[in-house]
Amino acid sequence: MFTGIIEEIGRITLIESSGDGVRLTVAAPLAVSDAGHGDSIAVSGVCLTVVAQDAHGFTADVMRQTLDMSTLGGVAAGTPVNIERAMAAHGRLGGHIVQGHIDGTGTVTEVRPGAQWQVVRVALPAALAPLVVDKGSIAVDGVSLTVSAVSDAAETAPWFEVSLIPETLTATTLGDRQPGDAVNLETDILARHVQRMLAFGPDGTPPAGGPAGIPTEGGSR
Repeated sequence: MFTGIIEEIGRITLIESSGDGVRLTVAAPLAVSDAGHGDSIAVSGVCLTVVAQDAHGFTADVMRQTLDMSTLGGVAAGTPVNIERAMAAHGRLGGHIVQGHIDGTGTVTEVRPGAQWQVVRVALPAALAPLVVDKGSIAVDGVSLTVSAVSDAAETAPWFEVSLIPETLTATTLGDRQPGDAVNLETDILARHVQRMLAFGPDGTPPAGGPAGIPTEGGSR
C-alpha cells in the first residue's frame, strides 16, 4: 500500500530479459536504505517486489501483463522513474490510498504553465472516465494528485486535468512531461469498488446485457 507521495526520482540502470517479462534494476539509494528481500516499492506507480538490492538500488521482476499495461514496457537504461516505498502503518497518509495496481495508461495532451503551477491535461481510456471525478484523487505515474477538471460525460475523447505545484514539478518526473508522453494511471479504489457493485443486482447477478464498466480483473503489479 502506498500514498502517492514520491520519495525520490530513481533511474533505470539495467533491463534483462526474463522469460516473457523482464528484470529491472533501478538506482534508488533512499528506497533501499531500509529495504529487504520481498519488500514492495512503487516504480512510477507500479508496485514491484524487491528480489535483490545493494546500497545503490534494487532489482525486481516485471511480468508481461505489467509491461503491456504500463509505461514500464517502454523504459530504457537511464529512464527516470518516481520511487515510493510502501507506507508504514504508523505513518501519515499524506496523499491517498494507492495500491500500485495500474488501471492503464493515459497520454499527456496539453501542458499549460502558470505563475506558480502547471496544468496538465491527460487523455484517458473511455472505460476509466467514469472513475475520475472533479476534486477526486488519481495517481499519475505514482503521484497522488487532485483532479482539477474533467471532460463532460458526453465527450467521446475523455480527459482530466491536474494542477501541479512547484514541489511536484521538481520532486517527481511530472515536471518533464510533454504532450504525447504516456503516463501510468491508477484510479481511486473506492470508485472501482462502487462501479463493480453497481454492475450486479441485489441478488448478486448481473443485469440483462451483462455488467458495464471497466474489467475488474487484470490490474498490473
